[in-house]
Amino acid sequence: MTRVLYVIPCAAGPAPMVDRLVTLAQAGGWDVWLAPTPSAMDFLDVPNLEALTGHPIRARYRQPGEPGKLPMADAVIVAPATYNTINKWAAGIADTHALGLLAELTPSGIPIAVLPFVNASLAANRVFERSVESLREEGVTVLVGDGGFVPHPAGTGGGRLETFPWELALNAVGDTPS
Repeated sequence: MTRVLYVIPCAAGPAPMVDRLVTLAQAGGWDVWLAPTPSAMDFLDVPNLEALTGHPIRARYRQPGEPGKLPMADAVIVAPATYNTINKWAAGIADTHALGLLAELTPSGIPIAVLPFVNASLAANRVFERSVESLREEGVTVLVGDGGFVPHPAGTGGGRLETFPWELALNAVGDTPS
């Protein structure tokens, strides 16, 4: 049985390579739907990703009566996740379609994995640490630190793009649908 995976890319360096995650997920039998943050849209090759997934990309709320409702998700991956999105999500802010989905899905019990792309200075910020702790308390798998994405020194993220560990997020939600 094919299950539905929402992928929520944020406006971080690896975002243009989210097709790597899509391809890995599809190889595992997932039906992938993209719901990027509005800022991430500038990073994405929308026509290529829509062709790859076979679905329109949803970066904004639908108008009443507008077609294109997303199917129910069986799992969610937020990758690459930014400092901003993680903090807003943990604070309960739902001012974008992506954050609205996360606000609704966090208490649902479905697997949600977050793979941040942040520098060490941002990761050491107490606000970020509290946000990560809060999301983990809600049952979200936040893949930062040992066993996840290890933050890089500020200004060096460009050297980490090719090695961004997409597969960690997929493994965290169960890489093959049951």
